[in-house]
Amino acid sequence: MGFGRECFQFMSARPWQQVMDFYSDVVKDRKPLSALLGKACLSKSNIYNRLESLPPSQDKGGRWARLTFKIVVSYHGGSFDGWQRQPGLNTVQSVVEKSLGKFVDERKAQMLKDKGLPLEGAALVAGRTDKGVTAVHQVCSFYTWRKDVKSQDITDAINSAAPGKLRVISVTEVSRAFHPNFTAKWRRYLYIFPFNDEEDMEQSNQSGENVQNFKSKENYHEHKNGCDQCNEANVGNLVINDNEDLETLKPREFTVSRVNQLLQKLEGKLLSYKMFARDTKPSRNEGPPTECFLYHARAKESKLPCSEHEKGRRVMCIELVANRFLRRMVRVLVATSIREAAAGADEDALLKLMDATCRRATAPPAPPDGLCLVDVGYEEFDPQDCLILKE
Repeated sequence: MGFGRECFQFMSARPWQQVMDFYSDVVKDRKPLSALLGKACLSKSNIYNRLESLPPSQDKGGRWARLTFKIVVSYHGGSFDGWQRQPGLNTVQSVVEKSLGKFVDERKAQMLKDKGLPLEGAALVAGRTDKGVTAVHQVCSFYTWRKDVKSQDITDAINSAAPGKLRVISVTEVSRAFHPNFTAKWRRYLYIFPFNDEEDMEQSNQSGENVQNFKSKENYHEHKNGCDQCNEANVGNLVINDNEDLETLKPREFTVSRVNQLLQKLEGKLLSYKMFARDTKPSRNEGPPTECFLYHARAKESKLPCSEHEKGRRVMCIELVANRFLRRMVRVLVATSIREAAAGADEDALLKLMDATCRRATAPPAPPDGLCLVDVGYEEFDPQDCLILKE
C-alpha cells in the first residue's frame, strides 16, 4: 500500500463529525471558540471593528458617492461547497450575492437584466475557503450607489438566506478604499485534529504526554518512482536519499509537543511555501507567487466539548497566522508536520522541505473538516493576541 493511501486512511479514520458539530455550534453562536481553548483567547480580536475597517469617507460627491460595506460572516463548512461561486453548487458566495441583489442600484440592475443575468450583488472576499472549511469571521465587501441602504438591511437579508448555516457577525459602512483582500495584513486559521478513543488509551511517554501512532509504512521505492513520473517543473529532491536506511521509515509515534516544535521553526521567517501548496503553479519566481510570512505557528492539546464524549474529545489544535496562505497550504502543513513528528524528524524538518522540488515530498492535505478561518486582520499582528499563547 502506498504512503499516500495510508496517510489518507490515518487522517480520515477519526471522529471528524464531532469537530464539524463543534464548528456548527460556533457558527450558530451556541458555543464560543473559548470553549475549546480557554476564555482568554482572542480577547482583542473579538472586537470585530476595532481598527480593521477604514473610516467612511466624508466626501460623498462624485465617484465617492457610492456606499461600501464591510460584511463579516460566519458559516459552517460542511453545509456549503466552499466560498467561490460554481455552477450548480451551493456556495457561500452565491448565497451572499443573491441576498445582496435587492440592494444594487438601478443602473446595475438594468445592466444585469439586459445581459439576462439574475439580480445579484457582487461580493469581494478576504480569501476563498474550500469545500468543508468553516469560517468564524470571514470578511467580504459590497458597494452600491443607492443612498437608502442600511447595515441592518444587509444583515437581515443574509441572515434569512441560510439560517443555522450562515450568520452575519457585523456590517459596517467603510471607505471606498477598503478591500477585504488587498488591505488585509494577516489571516488566522485553526485546525482541530481529533484523536480516536483507542489513541486516548495509549500509554503516556516520560513527559506525561500521550503518544499517538502514525501507522505509515513508507515505501522509499514508491516515492522515488512516483517522483520520477512528475513533469520537469516538479521533479527533484524528495528529502530521502539513497543512503538512507529504510529501517528509519518504519511506523513511529508522535506527540503534540513535537508537532509544536516543528511548527515553531517557521515563525518569523519569509519562506517559499510552494512545496506545501496544491492546485497552484510551482512558480520558481521569488516574491508574492509563493512566499509567505508566518507570524505564529503553534500546536496544543485540548478537549473538544461534545455530547457524545463525557470527558470531552482529545484533540490537537494547530493555529497558523500569516500574511497570506497558498491553496491547501494549511492542510498540507498540518499533515506534513504530523508525518514528520511521527518519523522522528529533526526540528528543522519543515524548513528542509522548503528546498524540495517535488510536491510529493510533503504529505497529502489533511481533511478540510478540521479547518477554520478564524479571522482576518487589518492592523499589525499582535503576538499576544493568539488562540495558543507562547509559553
